[in-house]
Amino acid sequence: MSDSTIETPVTLCVLLWAISGQAAALAAYEDRVLDLVTDHGGRVLQRGTVSGAADGAPTEVQFLEFDSAADMDSYMKDPRRTALAAERDAAIARTDVHRISPR
Repeated sequence: MSDSTIETPVTLCVLLWAISGQAAALAAYEDRVLDLVTDHGGRVLQRGTVSGAADGAPTEVQFLEFDSAADMDSYMKDPRRTALAAERDAAIARTDVHRISPR
């Protein structure tokens, strides 16, 4: 196998901000879509809410890992996930996704 065909894991740090008053709806939406991660070769490494945060801090932080970029893409395009777009839009004001490189 050549180096160009070796799949490398993808680790993401996901920061989510709830629309004012919608933290519970954000959590409920994320509960539903994160249940799909394992169907795509992924794992939820860590998930939590930001406690005692200053203004402007995210509501929730997640670390996700996928076996490959193709697996991550299939999760993002999963029709069960995309069908929940209205639920997402009603709860989440902002999402920042950062790809994490190992050291």
